[in-house]
Amino acid sequence: MAKKNKSQKDIITAYMQHVLEHSSTPESVYKFGKDNGFTEAEFYNFFGTFESLEKSIFSNFFDNTMMLLEKNEEYQNFDAQNKLLSFYFTFFEVLKANRSYVIMTLSTHKPSLKTHGVLVGLKEAFKKFVDGLDIETLDLKQEKLEEVKQKGLSELSWQQLLFTINFWMEDSSASFEKTDIFIEKSVKTSFELMNITPLKSLLDLGKFFVKEKIMGKN
Repeated sequence: MAKKNKSQKDIITAYMQHVLEHSSTPESVYKFGKDNGFTEAEFYNFFGTFESLEKSIFSNFFDNTMMLLEKNEEYQNFDAQNKLLSFYFTFFEVLKANRSYVIMTLSTHKPSLKTHGVLVGLKEAFKKFVDGLDIETLDLKQEKLEEVKQKGLSELSWQQLLFTINFWMEDSSASFEKTDIFIEKSVKTSFELMNITPLKSLLDLGKFFVKEKIMGKN
């Protein structure tokens, strides 16, 4: 019986398992392939290096999230805010299914995840997703808010996602319910900021975050 070629998904799965079991990347592509039943040539059909493979993992988390969302007919009729909320909740379910790998890979770069190279593909895909939501913003009269707006909505949204990932990585609540609350409050606040009705939700979010930090130290 002819040997079945390994797919990209097979190689990614084998890589994640190796990292979780050995707490390190494989010694070489050759040994990694030999241990998992594929050749170097099969690996290089999909990836140039282990680094490029790692980047693809987080891009795949995004792709899997979008695939799940697009299967939902109701999602297609949501407004921008509810589409973003749906993305967050679905994305963090995907992360939860791979939490051990995510924690192991990202924990060395906390709290500044923005410098982590494995998130480059995720960043590009997420910012494109946010741009596609066509979020309406009003002209901001306050100097500070105008300053924020100038940084670009998609870049701010990306920073918000990184902040939420950091929060989730530290969340020890059952079913990560505190992360769910944080997502609801932060997305609501960001949309209210764009509509210049920020104060109540901003203070509410701040109080929630400070409370969690204080309780976490006890």
